[in-house]
Amino acid sequence: MLQLKPLDPTVPIFQQMSAEASPVVLVNVFTVAEHDVPALLTAWEADANWMKQQPGYISTQLHRGIAGSTVFMNYAVWESVAHFRAAFNHPEFRKALVQYPPSAVASPHLFTRLTVPNLCVGP
Repeated sequence: MLQLKPLDPTVPIFQQMSAEASPVVLVNVFTVAEHDVPALLTAWEADANWMKQQPGYISTQLHRGIAGSTVFMNYAVWESVAHFRAAFNHPEFRKALVQYPPSAVASPHLFTRLTVPNLCVGP
């Protein structure tokens, strides 16, 4: 079963899911034991393919830390918190969390883009 650990303990993902924002980016940092990397990738791929079929899903990308790191970072773009919340709370998605290896810990967090003049284009 995938363990969840808040990226920001002050405002965990479950609190964020009660907000309304659009669009949003989910950043999810995974840590896993080296021997469980193949199982993590298999579980993540199944989840990503399921999420891809959900309303409001836009895109996703998975990254792995370099130099032998077993830290992974996924970001996924959603049309809104409401769309992400519906997918995250869906019984099929919740059931799939048991497919993750026992050493896997995820730290999901929702973000919105900011505007910084001459650097970042925001909403």
